[in-house]
Formats: sequence, C-alpha cells, structure tokens
Amino acid sequence: MDSKRALVTVTAFTAFTAIGAPAAWAERPPVVRFGTWTTKAQPKVAVATPNRNKRIALGQVVQRSWNLQEFRCLDNLWTRESNWNHHALNRSSGAYGIPQALPAGKMRGAGRDWKSNPETQIRWGLSYIKGRYGRPCGAWGHWRSHNWY
Repeated sequence: MDSKRALVTVTAFTAFTAIGAPAAWAERPPVVRFGTWTTKAQPKVAVATPNRNKRIALGQVVQRSWNLQEFRCLDNLWTRESNWNHHALNRSSGAYGIPQALPAGKMRGAGRDWKSNPETQIRWGLSYIKGRYGRPCGAWGHWRSHNWY
C-alpha cells in the first residue's frame, strides 16, 4: 500500500541582541520548506492482546452493573477457555473465540464481525452467561464442577 506523506520543516532564528547577535536575525522570517514523499511502509495495525480484550470485557461488565468479583470469575473462566484469544479454536469440538461458542456461528447474532472482533465475541459471551447462569460467577462455578460451561 503506497502512502503519501507531507513533510514540513520550519527553521526559526531568535535574536539575541542582548548578547551581541546581529539585529538582522530578528527581522528574518522563519524558513519553511515543503516536501512530499511516497512510502511502501504499512501502517501499524492494532493487535488485540489478552489485556486489551480484558479491558473491553471489564467495560462491558461495568455496563451491566456487575461487580469486580464477577469480572474475576469471568477472567478465570475465559482464561481457561481461550486465554482471551479471539481467534482461539478448539479443533476437536469446533468451539471458537474468547467465550468458546459452540457452534461458533451462534455468535453471528451479536454482529457480522463475530469471527474477528473481540468486542462482539465478549458481548455475545456475556449475554450467553447472563441467560444461562445469571452471572459470570455462576458460569465459573459450573465450569469448576463440570470443566465446561
């Protein structure tokens, strides 16, 4: 991907008439140069990390008026399920994403970008937890008893 960038350099002189610099420097306008160049460098792409995904989840937990203990339960649950990886795939079952939805296509109801957007997966996962277990600590308790939720 080619990209055009503009370069502006400004050189300014400050008069130091008090210490003997020529007074003409104070009367000169700054020198401004414009230039354009092309680069093939790719822009940096934000990479979703587990910490970023946890911050997204914390925001959604707070929006639901759940307390910090509920987030801790959610963190324990999804760390064991997917390690907060929104591309996590269980090859044996087909479960996918942060909440390990099975079948993965169930997350389609939360948004068309469910395969690649951690925010969509988290929103779907929290709705699933609320509908089935009431709160993340309920889901975490079930997971500890059965090794699945």
